[in-house]
Amino acid sequence: MFLLTSSSVLNKKYKTLFLSALCTLALLNPKESMAFQEDNETVDYNQYSGEVKEESSNKPLVFATLTVQGTNISTITNTEGNFLLKVPREHINKNVVVSFLGYKTKMVPIASLEPEKNEISLQVTVTQLSEININAPKDALALVKETLKNRDDNYFEDQTFMTAFYRETIKRRRRNVSLAEAVVNIYKTPYTSVRDDAVELYKARKSTDYSKLDTVALKLQGGPYNTLYVDMMKYPEYIFSEEALSNYKFTFDRSTRTNDRLIYVIKFNQYEGILEPLYRGELYIDVENKVLTSAIFSLNITDRNKAAQLFVRKKPAKVDVWPTEVSYRVDYREKDGRWYYGYSSVFMEFKVDWEDKWFNSQYSMTAEMAITDWEKNITGDRPRYRERIKKSIILSDEASGFSDPDFWGEYNIIEPEKSIESAIRKIQRQLRREERNSD
Repeated sequence: MFLLTSSSVLNKKYKTLFLSALCTLALLNPKESMAFQEDNETVDYNQYSGEVKEESSNKPLVFATLTVQGTNISTITNTEGNFLLKVPREHINKNVVVSFLGYKTKMVPIASLEPEKNEISLQVTVTQLSEININAPKDALALVKETLKNRDDNYFEDQTFMTAFYRETIKRRRRNVSLAEAVVNIYKTPYTSVRDDAVELYKARKSTDYSKLDTVALKLQGGPYNTLYVDMMKYPEYIFSEEALSNYKFTFDRSTRTNDRLIYVIKFNQYEGILEPLYRGELYIDVENKVLTSAIFSLNITDRNKAAQLFVRKKPAKVDVWPTEVSYRVDYREKDGRWYYGYSSVFMEFKVDWEDKWFNSQYSMTAEMAITDWEKNITGDRPRYRERIKKSIILSDEASGFSDPDFWGEYNIIEPEKSIESAIRKIQRQLRREERNSD
């Protein structure tokens, strides 16, 4: 078996973050078992699904946040604008707060929702030019530095116990070839603490359609840690350490609003002449409170060989592998004047070029994680080391299969995209056929 591997790399010289990907090239066995069984849980919640879209254009709003008012229960829309929200019945007389950057926040009574096909429309927020000119900061870098400096005052100062849904998908061109999902418990340390967060696996399931892999399997190493470390306010040293800030040029772009707060968009990119692959992207900063509410950024792949060295540490001699895109996103949520990590995603696209083949293969890997509930960790308990997920975990090796449609019970998940949903149904049908044939 040949391995193309990479682990989480913190470049000590430039303090940059490179998330992990493990690519395994092997002769594959298409008969791998995916059986899994789980006892059904008592249903004590209502489930609602639907779509969040823009009112004027009807376009779907991707990564809109839905939160049950007065609770820490939340979910997020998928890349098609669809959502799935499970609400404990004790909260069904409350509202769902629907928010999205650049749009007016909307309150929707839960009692008014149907189990399926709900449509929630949001109005665009118009930013007046006068708002931008009053007391506007003049130096983009100074605003970024002040935002990082104010981290201790603006983000959670308590230890928290978070429940999160994690999903990773691997595609060969446009076809899903591997799916893995998990509910994880995150023992989040205060933003003032230098201690890393700890992650505990609660539930997980997976599938791999080896017939679509063309003898090449890609596996994502690191699992939920890939997304957790995108929390740049908790781990600023991975991209915006004090010494790394001087490698970037920061400039003001447009402005927008969310929850009646004025948000400045700051673009950043590495200076010309810096040869190491760094990052470019956008920071969304609440100007009045100096809070980072969201960040979207990607790796500058100016040299494919240098980029490949960041991700691939071992490969067959006759195979070239390099990333063509590596991008990240992190969103924060607010509760009682304090902000916390709410959602993040990682997208990586690779090309695999065999010396003796005319055409190369293209693979993409997506990992995303959303906090669906949290509470203060008053006792400060943390799982024992043997109970924690290792940072080298390959989730698809730990999970079992998609045989149980009621696997998640009351836990909120990110609604699957149509392509993922059809892939899961296909796997479930295959498992049922195998069960009938074995009887």
